[in-house]
Amino acid sequence: MIQILDSSVTNKTRKQEWLLDYDQLRIIECLARSPDVYTYPSLDQLKFEGKLRSHIVSSAKKLYRSGTEFAVFKDSRCNPRYWTLTDKGGFRLNEDVKPSEGIRDIFINGHMYAFECATAVVIVYYKGVLESIGSENFNRLFPSILLFDGVYDEKLGITWGKHVEYLPGDIQYFKNPEYNPKTPEWQGENVVLLENHLYFAYGIGITTKKQVIAHLNKERIPGATTSAYLIDEAARPDFSYLSQYDQSESNPLAGRTASERSFTIAHIGTTLFVCR
Repeated sequence: MIQILDSSVTNKTRKQEWLLDYDQLRIIECLARSPDVYTYPSLDQLKFEGKLRSHIVSSAKKLYRSGTEFAVFKDSRCNPRYWTLTDKGGFRLNEDVKPSEGIRDIFINGHMYAFECATAVVIVYYKGVLESIGSENFNRLFPSILLFDGVYDEKLGITWGKHVEYLPGDIQYFKNPEYNPKTPEWQGENVVLLENHLYFAYGIGITTKKQVIAHLNKERIPGATTSAYLIDEAARPDFSYLSQYDQSESNPLAGRTASERSFTIAHIGTTLFVCR
């Protein structure tokens, strides 16, 4: 369920007021039918979360098709025009490169890049934010970027937590407790949750939970009896903080009192309802 605190949108006007494109609407429907209650101080923040989650999902699919390769840190590679390869296998943005250009090059010249899954999901998040707030805001917000083993700028605000339900755009982790020490890269798999219970699992593909587990189980020590499993947690960016950089943000009804502004969006059957 979604609780909004600053708009008088009604069910009759919701299409004009807040209906976005098809992919963003699907995200909002997921939020609305969730048993969790998602409360937003503004309609724009709901719109932004729908947009950012949609761009994260889209970016995961684009990275899958980009031609980049899975590699352990010692075999990582990058385009030297945009990034400097560190001695640990990370990518540090070159000083003369705009951050937006560096991130986009990974998706344009994917054949020049190789990295592992923890780096992949952070790249997906940076790309999702870039497409949501535009190049100018992105460059100002993230003036320098290091891509390495899940390292990310604190302004992404990524935090892990348990939820009743997980949503497209969330990062999750499959743990492989009896992985083979000869292939430590398969001790687990960072994934991006997509629609229809599918996952972007870098180095494995776009696939199901069952198939990710089956792949990891092939990488266990001989005689292993403990299966890989999906951890009951997810990472999400700070949608509220990032929304202030949304160029489309507006709040024409901010002067109204809470009682005048509050409404709820609920999902019943195949319909979204707006209730005052």
